[in-house]
Amino acid sequence: MSLERKAETVLASRVGRYAEAAPAAPLGAHFLCVWTHRIPEDHTATIAVVPDGCVDLLWHEGGLAVVGPDVTAAHPDLRPGTTVLGLRFRPGVAARWLGLPLHEIVGSAVGLPDIWGRRAVEMADQLAETAGIGEQAVLLQRMLARMAASIEAPDREGAAMFETLQGTAGAEGAGLMRLRRSLELSERTLRRRCHHLFGYGPKTLDRILRFQKVLSAARRKDHAGLAALAYATGYADQAHLSREIHALSGMTASEFVRQLSS
Repeated sequence: MSLERKAETVLASRVGRYAEAAPAAPLGAHFLCVWTHRIPEDHTATIAVVPDGCVDLLWHEGGLAVVGPDVTAAHPDLRPGTTVLGLRFRPGVAARWLGLPLHEIVGSAVGLPDIWGRRAVEMADQLAETAGIGEQAVLLQRMLARMAASIEAPDREGAAMFETLQGTAGAEGAGLMRLRRSLELSERTLRRRCHHLFGYGPKTLDRILRFQKVLSAARRKDHAGLAALAYATGYADQAHLSREIHALSGMTASEFVRQLSS
């Protein structure tokens, strides 16, 4: 009897070539960045994209899609040798562009024609007729810039929620207390608004942003082992951090940190 070897799981940041840039000026209030990710021809491992609280609009292999916020690692099926083009929405902005509450697309990749209808089909047709990922990035931003004129300007509520939790994500619960005080919202209203703008409640968003601090600290290599990393990023102890890493990435803590710091 032969046993198949389980495919290795690799963090997306370690696969191929990833590059990002500022979006075109008319889109600056709506998008954080435009990015490309080239998958190597010889790639065989399973790709893990860990939660970051963000929503991306993607162009890949002839189709436009929106990838909703995740609560666990996503494992996109990306064919070797292909390039993904994406635009990352600013926190709290995607709901207005998509015309739906983000809790409806948590953990999902949804074809943009299912949301925007014929407009998305026509956009995809134009992109397919354009050669080169660079030219496609320019065209996609030009089309989105025309749409931006009819999109209501982002309000500060979503950004304020995200920034408050992000700024205190290293101390469990502190961000939530600060958020309620600063916005003067009831717990029920805050939860409802977070579900609409981010796809999940403030506790889950706080958890994900605290997890993102682990990624940043591991990449900087400013820790001496998992126990120190846990302390620096607001976890109760090494065991707590290890459980969170496994829950959110599907990887062991040691392998997760090794990939980020190597």
